[in-house]
Amino acid sequence: MPRIPWEKRDMEPHAYTLCCPPQATVPKVARDFVVSVLRSLDLPHLTDSAALCTSELVTNSYVHARSHGAAALGSLLRLAVEPALVRISVYDGNPVPPRPRGARDEDEGGRGLALVDALADAWGHVRGAPLGFTGREGKGVWCELGTGRV
Repeated sequence: MPRIPWEKRDMEPHAYTLCCPPQATVPKVARDFVVSVLRSLDLPHLTDSAALCTSELVTNSYVHARSHGAAALGSLLRLAVEPALVRISVYDGNPVPPRPRGARDEDEGGRGLALVDALADAWGHVRGAPLGFTGREGKGVWCELGTGRV
């Protein structure tokens, strides 16, 4: 199927959702999902940064939701694509806000949010989750990447 140039597409925002079960394979599945969408929308220049940010946000959700008893809920990935930006949001049932921590050289983890901060144009979090996702209070962690268009 031929790709339609971005300028000729409907300029309304596009939104995509992926329900992520609480499994260790989810970061890879989420990365592949985001890369596939961005390539299909003729945004290949964003795939590396978006894949890494997605992987970090989904991994953090998987690890920290499990440690706070919210693992059974899994997470929800929302990808919003607008002409000027791409927003990646990951929601889970853990209400504890993310906080970057300084990782030492010997630490196995702790660099995820620093990577997101370095790659994304903006990032943050919101309380709650999309309607119907959880019966409990949760949070969403998001990041935005500029498309370089419009």
